[in-house]
Amino acid sequence: MTTQLVTNKGKEKCDPSFAKEVMDKSHAHLERCYQCVACSSGCPSAYQMDYPPHQLLRMVQLGLKDRVLNSNTFWICLSCETCATRCPNNVEIVLVMDQLREMALKENRKDSTHLPLFHNTFLSMVKFGGKTYELGLIMFYMVKSGDLFKIKELPSLIKLGINMFTRGKLAILPPHIKGQANIKRIFELSEKTG
Repeated sequence: MTTQLVTNKGKEKCDPSFAKEVMDKSHAHLERCYQCVACSSGCPSAYQMDYPPHQLLRMVQLGLKDRVLNSNTFWICLSCETCATRCPNNVEIVLVMDQLREMALKENRKDSTHLPLFHNTFLSMVKFGGKTYELGLIMFYMVKSGDLFKIKELPSLIKLGINMFTRGKLAILPPHIKGQANIKRIFELSEKTG
């Protein structure tokens, strides 16, 4: 992995309150990050990000709000916590990524993909069903994104879905779980405090 020093040579407006807001809301100690690159070198999805985790953290520290919230890094983050496990200073990077997602959603920031739409569709499925329902997730996402009738791969995806169903890997009906009302309540409480 190649790494570049993130700087702001007067090209972008710095917002020091942005770094404070991210730290206050995520409860992560970003001031501890000294750019050792341990988080990025262990990240399984860093190769897909426009900025690897250590660079994103540095941009937050510098207050580069627009660059950060317009990036795809926090949408691609798997929340696997490999970064936090590798961090020698115990910076909870996953909490930062979660907070950046929330801030981007509140400000209606759009990245060049449908990742925010997928994120919202996934959370809606969990909120109303208690856990994800893969077939519903795929269908709702494809309808909301407008990709249902655009993609050339639709016949092969249908074939894949049928193969998964016949092997017991894809349920036709949504799952029913105990405590579904509790999960809805968790979402409602988080929306009130968010």
